[in-house]
Amino acid sequence: MVSTTAIHFEEVAHRLGVLRERLFAAGGDRVKVVAVTKGFGSEIVTAALTAGIVDIGENFAQELLAKAEDLKIGDPSVVGKPRWHFVGQLQRNKVRKIAGLVHLWQSVDRPELASEIARHAPAAKVLVQVDIVGVPGKGRGGCHLPDTAWLVEHCTEAGLEVVGLMGVGVPGSPEDARLGFRKLASLGVELGVLELSMGMSGDLEVAVSEGATMVRVGTALFGPRRVL
Repeated sequence: MVSTTAIHFEEVAHRLGVLRERLFAAGGDRVKVVAVTKGFGSEIVTAALTAGIVDIGENFAQELLAKAEDLKIGDPSVVGKPRWHFVGQLQRNKVRKIAGLVHLWQSVDRPELASEIARHAPAAKVLVQVDIVGVPGKGRGGCHLPDTAWLVEHCTEAGLEVVGLMGVGVPGSPEDARLGFRKLASLGVELGVLELSMGMSGDLEVAVSEGATMVRVGTALFGPRRVL
């Protein structure tokens, strides 16, 4: 009898191959893939690890905690351990619970959150999330673009290591997201940071063409979200 995880591994391995072909065609063969497992069970994380993806993105603190706990048991067929990326909007009171797990905090969008992370995870690596949509009601978190330099400075003074910026493209066609990605890339150059986390399943080609070093991918790897 074939296990659920084995089926998932075959699906994920195939989808990862297709994804890497898309990235290569867009000129992003060195772009890091962060597999976003929101809405899936811990077995999909195991499948991703087995397929060779070690950077795992989570949007919710409780999901991250639950999956990390499940994966403590381990599976001898799994290669590597997850590097957890927190990519969702985060409440300050959740920071302490996940501080020991997160490899990269991708959604630091306000000084209060930065200070809380610094308190529980000194010297942590972070990305400052920037609102590159700039239209009320259409953005998905992020500081105002003109405030980015100030927030980066605050993070640094708090003892955090700001390694880059993160942004979510405007909803719509992939081309609709281009201007926002371009603004984020320009800001990254201005601030002298190396990582640009931008682009998801639907708009990653545009993001890569504008300088993305990291893409956050869920649907293209795992299909429509479902609770397993």
